[in-house]
Amino acid sequence: MRPLDIFGWALIALGAVVLALGGISYIKERDSARVGPIEVATERRGFVPPVAGAAAVALGIALVVAGRRRRKP
Repeated sequence: MRPLDIFGWALIALGAVVLALGGISYIKERDSARVGPIEVATERRGFVPPVAGAAAVALGIALVVAGRRRRKP
């Protein structure tokens, strides 16, 4: 397999996971402050929308097809 094929299949797999889960949320940054006996924590969250998963699947398919076309003489 060529690197283009491997990258394409990886994009298809990751995009399918994002689509299956309906998006993925993650923590961008976590801060905490301690004032006396009280500790206050904040989190900034990010979200990968399902549209990004669909775009990754489409790009992955395009890369796999392009990799197969390059092989044939």
